[in-house]
Amino acid sequence: MEEKINQAIKDAIANAPERKFVESVDISFTIRDVDLKNPNNRIKEEVRLPSGRGKEMKIAMFAAGEAATKAKSAGITVFTPQEIEDFGSKKGKAKKMANSFDFFLSEVPHMGLVGRYLGVVLGPRGKMPRPVPPALDPSIIATGLQSTVVVKSGDKMTFHVAIGTAEQSQEELSANAMEIYNRVISKLERGIGNIRSLYIKTSMGPAQSIEVIN
Repeated sequence: MEEKINQAIKDAIANAPERKFVESVDISFTIRDVDLKNPNNRIKEEVRLPSGRGKEMKIAMFAAGEAATKAKSAGITVFTPQEIEDFGSKKGKAKKMANSFDFFLSEVPHMGLVGRYLGVVLGPRGKMPRPVPPALDPSIIATGLQSTVVVKSGDKMTFHVAIGTAEQSQEELSANAMEIYNRVISKLERGIGNIRSLYIKTSMGPAQSIEVIN
């Protein structure tokens, strides 16, 4: 399978139309014979990509005091408790904020406030913040998130996730793709037997089908 995925990545890059922006490269799964109405069967995995994501992830934190200072020094955007409440009365502004960041962190004491005022915005986007314990430097979590992707099926049989960008090397993209593929396969009862189809594509390019033999 690694050889097939590797070839599909090559073809996806080669056939991608020239763009004025750096395209992401995605792997797409369509699974079968899995009852996704049962939440226990849904796939939701955080995967650390061995070659990184190929671009900088935007991370924000809900914090105050010393934690806010540490977060800012690590290049993390900080929103104060007062701003959390302010977002609650300005849904348009809250949605724009939610769409502007890839991941959110929060001091533990502010988690309830975030849930109350921003849960309706962050929840559906899968962006509820990760709690940061008092003794932990937020920069440590942020560094890990720079190479993290979330593989999520929800109740859909088809789902996709970025394996990197078109600027990364063939070897880097292949390593990332295999990390995700192996994680998904490990979560399926019949492994590859639960895979109906598999594709690799760039953001705007044609999909490259990968032969799946059960």
